[in-house]
Order: sequence, then structure tokens, then C-alpha cells
Amino acid sequence: MKKPVLVIGHLNPDTDSVCSAIAYAYLKEKLGYCVVPARAGRINSETQFVLDCFNVPTPMLVSDVYPRLTDIKISPTPSVAPETTLRDVGRLFAEQALRAIPVVEEGGRLAGIIALKDLAMRYYNEMSIQDLQEAEVEYRNILNALDGRLLCGDAAKKFNGRIKIGTSQAETICEGLQPQDLVIIGDRVEAQLAVLRAPAAGLIVTRNHGVSDEVLARARQNNAVVIVTPHDTYTATRLINQSVPVKFLMTKEVVSFTSSDLLVNVRAKMASTGFICYPVLEKGRYVGTVDRQVIMDQPHREVILVDHNERSQAVEGIEEAHILEIIDHHRLGGLTTGAPIFIRQEPVGSTATIVAQLIFHRNVEMTRSIAGILFSAIISDTLFFRSPTSTMFDKETAYRLAAIADIDDVEGFAMKILRHGAVIDNMSPVEIVRNDIKEFEFSEHRLAVAQINIMDREHAKTKYKDLQTALEEMKKEEGYDFALLLVTDVMGQSSDLLAAGEPQALLASAFGHKTEEGFYYLSGCLSRKKQVIPPLAEVFR
Repeated sequence: MKKPVLVIGHLNPDTDSVCSAIAYAYLKEKLGYCVVPARAGRINSETQFVLDCFNVPTPMLVSDVYPRLTDIKISPTPSVAPETTLRDVGRLFAEQALRAIPVVEEGGRLAGIIALKDLAMRYYNEMSIQDLQEAEVEYRNILNALDGRLLCGDAAKKFNGRIKIGTSQAETICEGLQPQDLVIIGDRVEAQLAVLRAPAAGLIVTRNHGVSDEVLARARQNNAVVIVTPHDTYTATRLINQSVPVKFLMTKEVVSFTSSDLLVNVRAKMASTGFICYPVLEKGRYVGTVDRQVIMDQPHREVILVDHNERSQAVEGIEEAHILEIIDHHRLGGLTTGAPIFIRQEPVGSTATIVAQLIFHRNVEMTRSIAGILFSAIISDTLFFRSPTSTMFDKETAYRLAAIADIDDVEGFAMKILRHGAVIDNMSPVEIVRNDIKEFEFSEHRLAVAQINIMDREHAKTKYKDLQTALEEMKKEEGYDFALLLVTDVMGQSSDLLAAGEPQALLASAFGHKTEEGFYYLSGCLSRKKQVIPPLAEVFR
């Protein structure tokens, strides 16, 4: 079954990213598409507040979109138990045109694998009837291999001797005969009795010949086995080798995969081993097999991107995915596609504004919950229309959504949303500098710009020393040229920019000189997208 298309936002998702993904997935589903909303990181407290308010489930977490074994067809190749006879295995090879069969213990645990070439080599190397002394063959297996009938003896008993062919004189047959040996013999009563007197473990009588009462009585006296087979001596000799359990011929050191393995790793392992097929396990249990031919036809996960269009901000593996659509309100990034796709990109304050208008345009029912999360996303991204990215289109759309969502006190609810986004007291410095973080590449420079909203600037400044240290550590750990944190005072309509990286003169060219307290004060700055990234791009260019 084909996997649903993922509708997913950027790494370190914010409210706009998550809510737009949910709402756009809702629209696509109503239009008849198989889609599922997803997120590329942990939900922040503001977003969780919004989802809880409108009883909307949290989207599934997707760490990457690399193709895995679960994305291809795993063959439901039948398995056999370790005790299965080679005859039954051979029949399965012939009936289903298989080249290898996994050997699976009770409970689904993989024990080994038997290949068609293993059977071929066994019979190629066979010069005479094979000893079964070490094979722990039960008499029931011999019966099965010979299509035989048990006239005397215990079928559950194990046979651990040799097989002798009784075509010679009785004296010759009995020479060297051991008590644990079986003799394949025809309808020669005196020879049969001589074998039992030797004594031997029992008789295999060919061609469905009758067995005399005298022979049966002697066999019961000796606790011997008497088996009658319809086959002649030559055929019985060949078939009895097939009574051996597969566990004595299977390959025990098996190269297997789990259903969650990345295809790139599977392909590399196949190239270095070269087996016919490979068992696939799920939670330690056998589920099927894959071979080289299937792996060559590599699938691509289909995705729709919302609220971003840059590789550095996308979920891992995006370069191997099939991007179907992009719904965004940011600058054009560096993602490329192999075919034309649908793109809706507008210079508005929130992706949620675009998604809402798409739903209105398609005349799809706007439910209260969808309207509520879209309204909240617009408020969050535009900082209640204070951000310079905000447009009249955002405001008109937000108020239309508020009416559908039964939000009477728009300003009051907007302040609740923003207060839940101002979580500087509820996060560690390390969490803050990695919260709502986006990566950018300018020329040969790699930058990370995080942002956090606050309501009390003076209180926030007491944390700047620890935040600066966390920025320096993150820059070193992740290999950034610059790591920046934009601390945005929503009510004061300004931001403080903390920066780690050299040369600081580049940043000074964009934002002026640092304050005596060691940060850049950006009056009127509320938008990372419109007031921080453009001057940075110009400076590095």
C-alpha cells in the first residue's frame, strides 16, 4: 500500500509551521488526497497551548524522510521450522519457485536460511547414502520422506545410526551391523530376521511388500522399527537423505535487515555480501525477504513543504524525497526539484494566511478547530500584527477566522497566545538558543538564527550572560560561522541580538555597534525574516 504524502513544516517548528501543516493536510484530504500532517521537531509550549485549546491532535513526529525498507515491497516469502525435513523444503522450492527460504524458530526468531544451491551441493557431493548419526532425525521424518507406513516402533524416537542396503546375502548384510543401524531391504524374510537378530534398529521394507507376523513379532521383541515404503531400494536410498532436518544444512550466520533500515545502508550491505535474498525482521520477528532487484527500484517519500523552502530548514533526507508542493511566505531558498511542482508563495506575515485563503477558495468547510489554529498561527507569526511582515491581508484573514472559531475577545486571546510563547523562564539557556532556530548559508558562511519572544525585557537581560555562553557552545558544536539569538520584546517592539562568531565587524555593518552590555539593540525589530536576514544577506554578499 502506498504511503500517504507528508505535509510537514520546518525543523524546530513554530506555531505557524505546525498549524499550517495540519490545516493544509485537512484541505488536501477533503479534496480526496491521501495525506498526513507531520512535524520535524518538538512542539513548543505556545503551539501546544493552541492545539489544546481547539482539541487538535499533535501531528506525528518525523525525524527524516530517507527511504527505508518499509517504503518498498517486502516479499512474504514462506519460512520453515528448523525441524522441517529437506524433502518438505525441496517441495516448497519446487512449488513456489523460490531460491532461498528463511528458517524461523517458534516465536518468529530467525534461526538461519536455506538456499536452493545448498540442496544442490548436498546431492552433488553425495557419493553414497549419507550417515544420519549426527542429524537427530526422528523416525517420523523418515516416514515422511519415504511416504512410508509404520508397522512397528515409536515414530517420535530419534534415529542416530547409519543406513545399510540389504541386497547381499544375510551374512554379508550383518557384517559390521550396529544396534543403531537401519537396513533397507526387500521381501526376504530370512534376511529380515537375520538383521533383527544381529540386532539392528529396524527395517525399511521396499515396494510395499508385506511383512510376516514372525518378523513383526521379532521386531516388537527387540523394540525395533519396521517401516514399509512404496519406493524401490534405489529411490528409498535417495529419499532417506531428505529426512534430515533443515537446521543441519542451513546457513546460521545470516545477513538480515530490520524494516526501519535505510535503503542506502541496505544497498551497501548487499553489495558487500552478495546473497540471493535477505530476511527482514520487525521487532525481532521475521516478516519477509528482499532481494537486489527490489532495492534497485528505490522509492521516494512524497512530501508537501509548508512554511519553508530551504534545505537547511527541512527535515533530514529531503534531497531524496519527492517534493510535490511548497506553501510558504519566506524568501526563495536553494531547494531544487526534478519536475515542475505547485508553489504558493506570498509576501504575507504567516503561511497560515495562505492556507486559510486556499481553503476559502476551494469552498471547503472551515471547521471551528481548523479556523482556531490558523487564527492562532497568524497571531503568533505576526506578533498580533505588530511585525513588519504583517499585512492587511493577514489581519482581514485572522478576523474572519476568529469569527468562525467563536473567538469573541480577539485581543485577549492573542495576548494569551503570545504569553505562552514567551517562555524564557521555562527553558534552559541551551534550549533557548536552539528554540525556533533556522539555518542560512550566505556565500561561504553558515549561520544559525534563533528567536524567542519575551514580555519583560529587563528581566530577560539577567539571563543574557548564560545565553551568550550557550550560543558560543552551540556554534562550536555545530560548526557554524555565526550563531545568533534574537530576543524579541513583543510589547516594547524591539529586539536584542546576541551573537557568537567572528569577525563581529560583519555584524556591525548590518546592525551597528554593540551596546556596553555586549549585544546589538535593534529598535523596532520584530521580524527575523524581514529585519534580520535581509541585512545579513547583503553584508555577506
